[in-house]
Amino acid sequence: MSAPRVGGTRQRDAYRLLWRWHFYAGVFCLPFVLWLACTGLIYLFRPQVEPWLDRSYAHVTDAPAQPASAQVAAALAAVPGTVLNAYELPASPHAATRILVGQGGELTRVYLDPASLRVLHVVRENDRFMRVIFYLHGELMLGTAGSMLVELAASWTILLLLTGLYLWWPRSGRPGGTLYPRLTHGGRVFWRDLHAVTGVWVSLFALFLLVSGLPWAKSWGGLLRDARQYMAHAAVVQDWTIGSADERRQIATANTPADEHAMHADMAGMAGMKGMQDAGMHPVAPVDYSALDRLLPAVVAQQMASPVLISPPSAKRPTWSARSDADSRPLRADLSLDPVQGRVIQRVDFAQRPLLDRLIGYGVAVHEGVLFPPLNQILSALTALGLITMVCSATVLWWRRRPKGTLGAPGALHRPRYAPAFVCLVCALGVLLPLLGASMLLVLPIERLLLRRLPRAHHFLGLAPATHPHAAQ
Repeated sequence: MSAPRVGGTRQRDAYRLLWRWHFYAGVFCLPFVLWLACTGLIYLFRPQVEPWLDRSYAHVTDAPAQPASAQVAAALAAVPGTVLNAYELPASPHAATRILVGQGGELTRVYLDPASLRVLHVVRENDRFMRVIFYLHGELMLGTAGSMLVELAASWTILLLLTGLYLWWPRSGRPGGTLYPRLTHGGRVFWRDLHAVTGVWVSLFALFLLVSGLPWAKSWGGLLRDARQYMAHAAVVQDWTIGSADERRQIATANTPADEHAMHADMAGMAGMKGMQDAGMHPVAPVDYSALDRLLPAVVAQQMASPVLISPPSAKRPTWSARSDADSRPLRADLSLDPVQGRVIQRVDFAQRPLLDRLIGYGVAVHEGVLFPPLNQILSALTALGLITMVCSATVLWWRRRPKGTLGAPGALHRPRYAPAFVCLVCALGVLLPLLGASMLLVLPIERLLLRRLPRAHHFLGLAPATHPHAAQ
């Protein structure tokens, strides 16, 4: 890759410094950018793909449905040892009923005929195609370590895009090669323009997608959760999870019946007890799922965005509840239910949630392409394709210009002078993106104290000072 030509020694020095940061950020980030763009592109079409995968369950009966409690009993019998996690309101009277049952931190989805109670399909929730893509995208299927690695790559990609915008932004008044490609030049100019022009057009939306994905990340999302709890005036359940480990903890809490949780809490507080028999404890009574039959009409009357999930009391929420799990979070709502009278006690809509939750909800909806379909989906897909184009063109440029035996990085300055604006940008990003800041603090001493003392690494990484004032051009 080659940098744009600029005038003035001081300006060339600043460009060379930025160019080195941009190059090394790209060397680290490009494989991850390609991975995130490809998996994200697939996940964008979840609203279309999941109904297609479940098309055989869209019409399974024309007979009247059995009571919801009987359907739950059939689902629990199909997966022994589980409890009801959530009953999903059927999309139509003819569709298969979908019931989530769980044990510990695991969820299983049961499809059954609502009229005959015949089980049609049983699948672990995390084995469903789009859930696999979700974990590949956010964690590389590596759990917490994968989440941290993706967050680190996303943080460096933010720096990569910002430096790229500065490096390639037109200053000569001639937008050719930046705002539109120079198609008649061919060869190296074609790949250079393909990289630069695509970057200028997609970088801003790509930056938004990167930032809006950070609440899911382990480190950044955890800090955000702590800040949210500190600023919250009232306890409000967070509408997103921070990695698969956090998700499993929440599922385990939801799979723990409320009375069982209370029993364990009482046992933990009893001193001098030698066992359950000495304490006079008895097995926990099963949950009365017949309340579901009384609650269904009240929940249906609320006309919430589908899918709507009704859950029994648990350690996570001590009362019967219902929630909209709509793709677009601004459409969601939560209900607290009275199982005796079969009525809604309280409804909390998206507009009633804390400001921070609403901002994140809008960001997540845009990130997943569902806030203003189909335009949101199209813009996100074009951004993903643009990122893939940038990765491929950057790789071609690098491979063509890479000197034999070296990485091909722009030559280092003997005494680098960092522009104040760049220093402020790096410091600000290091504070706002802690993993980025920590990695920069780690990289700088490694380069100065170790790599510069190893001759082969010194030469391969381009750490030798450039011998020509235009070496980075």
